[in-house]
Amino acid sequence: MTGLNQFIFTFLNVKVMMDWAPKIAAGFAVTVELALLVVVAGLASGLALALLRLSGSRILVWPIVFLVDALRAIPPLLIIILLFFGLPSAGIELSGFMATFLALSAVLAAFAEEIFWASIRAVPTGQNEAARALGLGFLPIMFLVILPQAMRMAIPPLANRTIAITKGTAFASVVGLSEILGASQSAVAFSANPSPLILGAAAYVLLFAPVVAFARWLERRFARA
Repeated sequence: MTGLNQFIFTFLNVKVMMDWAPKIAAGFAVTVELALLVVVAGLASGLALALLRLSGSRILVWPIVFLVDALRAIPPLLIIILLFFGLPSAGIELSGFMATFLALSAVLAAFAEEIFWASIRAVPTGQNEAARALGLGFLPIMFLVILPQAMRMAIPPLANRTIAITKGTAFASVVGLSEILGASQSAVAFSANPSPLILGAAAYVLLFAPVVAFARWLERRFARA
């Protein structure tokens, strides 16, 4: 067997890929579900924390700042491991899916809070003062005046950070969740051939390439705005 044939047999074995494609496709579905839940929960929680921080109350601000800084500093994989393997000692057991969801959502919320907070603060104070002069309350001012302007600044960095964190769904393989990487690793172990990893890599490209292209479009769109 020539070197090229050996390479193809080892890494591009079509038969092995076809045999394990259904399992990796199932892992693809799990990854999509997990990523969507993380994005929705993380961004919503980040916005909520940013709005609470705007209150100026030290009782709220200091805990939020501490929590956000801690979550931004700790690697997501470590948080997943602590939730999955540590909480059972306290009588709380989480599935691999739930542990990964909570960990990645919390990390995304921390970064989103900082981005939302900075963007809101960047809106000229005159906008807030003019809205108050019209008799608007805090929530109408925030959702009708401030946030629409802040979002123009927040979306580009938020899109990039969201992509970076949602790719962390691959960490779920550490806690036994059969997402794309977990399914690929399982296929490699049973087939004794690394070709399923190439198929898994293709699945990640299929999933995230359109997202990356959309984020790039958002950057150009809001940069012009």
